[in-house]
Amino acid sequence: QVQLVESGGGLVPPGGSLRLSCVASRSIFGIYTISWYRQAPGKQREFVALITGVGSTKYATSVKGRFTISRDDTKNTVFLQMNTVQFEDTAVYYCNGNNEILKTEVWGQGTLVTVSS
Repeated sequence: QVQLVESGGGLVPPGGSLRLSCVASRSIFGIYTISWYRQAPGKQREFVALITGVGSTKYATSVKGRFTISRDDTKNTVFLQMNTVQFEDTAVYYCNGNNEILKTEVWGQGTLVTVSS
């Protein structure tokens, strides 16, 4: 089973940018759909963005046009570029890997993003 490790979280001012990384323990090329979810304090975990094994993407309405998901299969890494961040983007961001063939999934441990002035 692949393992996922997120990084890149931190403190960012409103309107700023941050890039999150999700590194897989082995190749995910063409097999895994990788998604980003987030969970704000006191709220349920919610979908943010995904990228399929062939590179198709999907975004939550709240982040469309501000966040970009991409993948570098040579590095087994999926990125979430966060631009024009807002206070409402404060949350723990989790990486989710869904094996498109075996229909199994795995979660990372999360990385905290805090938007504050």
